[in-house]
This record gives sequence, structure tokens and C-alpha cells, in this order.
Amino acid sequence: MFLLAEGTADAGAIGYLYTYGPLVLMFVVLYFLLIRPQQKRQKTRNQMLGSLKKGDKVVTIGGLHGTIMEITDDICVLRVNDATKMTFDRSAINAVSQSTAAKE
Repeated sequence: MFLLAEGTADAGAIGYLYTYGPLVLMFVVLYFLLIRPQQKRQKTRNQMLGSLKKGDKVVTIGGLHGTIMEITDDICVLRVNDATKMTFDRSAINAVSQSTAAKE
């Protein structure tokens, strides 16, 4: 009788493992496939936006290419050609195509 009660307790513990195990496994897989890579991309983007400086050639989110003429904490003025200057939010910069540090 005692062995039967002990066996049912183990079966209950195994039942919890079968019930919650796939849920935990799914969360771990989603973390490593979705959440962690997104956090890394966001970190590198924030570093890129923080390192912008005057003279960098950049591409905006809309695909506009230009050179940074003025930059503040949240606003960036780009020179598109010799006569055109456009003002963008700093967060509208998508990529740096050529940095002034690379020129030097």
C-alpha cells in the first residue's frame, strides 16, 4: 500500500513536468531566437546613433543619402546636395555609409 501511494506521488510530479516542460522549453527557444537578437540589434543601433558626428555620410530610413552638417541630441541636419539642407530626427538615421573617422 505504501509503495502505491509513493508511486502516485511520483506520477504527479512527472505530470507537472509534462505539463509545464513544453511551455518552459518554448519560452527558452523564443528567447534565443527572437528576443535576444532583437536586443543586440537595438544595442548596436543605439551605439551607431550615439556615435554620429558632423561630416558622416548617412542613409535615412526613407533611403535619402546625405552628409551631416549639424547634429544635436535629437535633430540632425543633412546636406543632400550643394544647395539643399534637410532636417531629420536623429532616430531617422538608418545607417552610416562613410564615417569621418574612416577618412582620417
